[in-house]
Amino acid sequence: MQRFVHSKWRKTEAIKVNPVVREHIPDTRQLGRATLQSMLSEYGMVYVKPDKGTFGKGVIRVEQDGAGFKFQSGTTIRTFTSYDGLYDGLKQQTGKRLYLVQKGIHLLKHGGRRFDLRVMVQKSPAGRWESTAMVGRVAYPGKIVTNYHSGGTLMSVPALLQAHMGPEELTAFTGGLQRLGVSVAKQLETAYPGIKEIGIDIAVDRSHKSWILEVNTCPDPYIFRILKDKEIFRRVIRYAKAYGRIKSR
Repeated sequence: MQRFVHSKWRKTEAIKVNPVVREHIPDTRQLGRATLQSMLSEYGMVYVKPDKGTFGKGVIRVEQDGAGFKFQSGTTIRTFTSYDGLYDGLKQQTGKRLYLVQKGIHLLKHGGRRFDLRVMVQKSPAGRWESTAMVGRVAYPGKIVTNYHSGGTLMSVPALLQAHMGPEELTAFTGGLQRLGVSVAKQLETAYPGIKEIGIDIAVDRSHKSWILEVNTCPDPYIFRILKDKEIFRRVIRYAKAYGRIKSR
């Protein structure tokens, strides 16, 4: 049974079958000249990302501003006066690989830097799906991706969200993320029965709605070492050992 699923498109198609989960999935389509133009016209800002890739590599933020266009890759920003110029410039970067276009979510910020959240969901030793940990990821200054491996900073979720919501909303919000995580895992498992763990990248918009940016079937368990509550990290590792992701010494 397939344990690791690399295609973002296949994972998105699998989980959007669930109507509860689908509410949290931004409009996502395969990149094409007409598709990108339509989505830019509708949303103003989108993200273009490789169907297969890790650590935020290859992710491009594309915007339509008035009559002009621009895209950002890494810290480099290019501007264009025509849509055809923009698309041709993009294709120079994407080549012949399959890329996806995703509705852009305007992320909440911490200290002027965008952040998102990683929710870890694992099979327990008893075989039940559990949301075991979550952590915030703050983008490196000037970058569009939040990944730790791309220079992002890890922070606790309460530390990031306390400036945006009160204690009661924060508790309800994180509880909702835990339930969403289990729903995503159960739905993905129906298509890929071999999966044992997922890491869900969650964007939070200015209305405090959560959006599923990506689902990773081989998430890094060690990023949760930064959390003050060490029992959370110990449980993540204990579960990972139980289903064989990490070898017991």
